[in-house]
Amino acid sequence: MISLNTFLVALALAMDAFTVSISGGASLNKPTMRKSLLTASYFGFFQFFMPILGWYGGTFFSGIINAYDHWVAFVLLVLVGGKMVFEFFTEVEEKSFSLNHKMLLLLAIATSIDALGVGLSYAFLHVQIIIPSIVIGVVTFIFSVVGVCLGKTLKRILKNKAELIGGIILIGIGLNILKTHDVF
Repeated sequence: MISLNTFLVALALAMDAFTVSISGGASLNKPTMRKSLLTASYFGFFQFFMPILGWYGGTFFSGIINAYDHWVAFVLLVLVGGKMVFEFFTEVEEKSFSLNHKMLLLLAIATSIDALGVGLSYAFLHVQIIIPSIVIGVVTFIFSVVGVCLGKTLKRILKNKAELIGGIILIGIGLNILKTHDVF
């Protein structure tokens, strides 16, 4: 069974890829399913893989900082979420891309760095990573397909609000972690 937190983390992490996919779809004359699936494959794979990588790194270090693990998870989630919220309120150069493999690889890595931090947080919280990583990858894949296909329309409607929503969700999950550890 997939927990609500896992699903919310997946939604939050998918927002960067979704935003980039919207930009990509908007930059195409006519988005095709092939182009959407290619983009979604890159984004979905890296959003799946990076939490696993972060989890293994965190597992290695968890014995060292076990007493502070919930604080580390909180700080990582708030930093990632805060970055997303900050980018919403600041003028940043709009993310766009061409559909060549090199550019998609770079954008997939860039949009999945947040997922690395989430994987690290999961390790500190002793949460198994495979199911959350699969959920994160699948949700990102779906959002990326939809983002490219609906790029022209969604770009005008959402702009970068998806990033704000994702950031708020991650901060909320970080606060919930502290609450479950009786910090407040």
